[in-house]
Amino acid sequence: MSGARRIVSLVASNTEIVCALGLADRLVGVDDFSDFPPEVERLPRLGRDLDIDVDRVAALCPDLVLASLSVPGMERNVERLQARGLPFVAVRSQGLEGVLEDIFRIGELTGVTTAGERLAGQLAERIRRVAQRTTGATLSSIYWEWWPRPYIAAGGPSWITDLCRLAGGRNVFDDEPRESATVSTEEVTARSPEIAVICWCGARKLPNPVLVARRPGWGEIPAVRHGRLHAVLEPRYGRPGPRLVDGLEELASMLHPELFSRAP
Repeated sequence: MSGARRIVSLVASNTEIVCALGLADRLVGVDDFSDFPPEVERLPRLGRDLDIDVDRVAALCPDLVLASLSVPGMERNVERLQARGLPFVAVRSQGLEGVLEDIFRIGELTGVTTAGERLAGQLAERIRRVAQRTTGATLSSIYWEWWPRPYIAAGGPSWITDLCRLAGGRNVFDDEPRESATVSTEEVTARSPEIAVICWCGARKLPNPVLVARRPGWGEIPAVRHGRLHAVLEPRYGRPGPRLVDGLEELASMLHPELFSRAP
């Protein structure tokens, strides 16, 4: 498996890691949601990340299938891969530190340990620089929404909790034991978030904050009252790969523009 030449990726985050390691030419198939970097668009599509066509995976004769358990429901893919006897590794990123560990691990699995170590180190340095700037900043309480029907919020174990903290904020559902949790208007209101970030998974265009502000009962939420609803696209925040650090830098600038309006 080490130094695999024919790699299949079943989730967009793993696809982005493989490409960031300089191994795009080894990819022979990807899930339907893998859309970055642009060169992966030419690759065979193997189905949605929660419902992979394992027969098509097997037909590609992969040396290594990179699966993931980062989203509930992906266990089905692992069961099917096991049943077919395909060579696979399933990563599960535990917080932002876990994402860096997975980058290093995928580097080892593909025979480019040095590249994995270098990429993880570069990302860690960028994270350190953001944290250095936000040290001592007034923390903003943040509601992070992954989905609108029903409302699904980022919970404590999510890497979003880490991003919020490093960017100079606090996830209002950081005490929620699940990575993602269904929440009610009453629960969001009770947490009184000063900022709401709307980041719907899979959305191709930005959510409309005006429509979010009109939700019944949301007028009492400080983020709504003070016009601090921010809409962002999911790829920089919902994929446990290198672009999470792009998201961190963007979020820090959003929360504390006074700290990031000047060059380091």
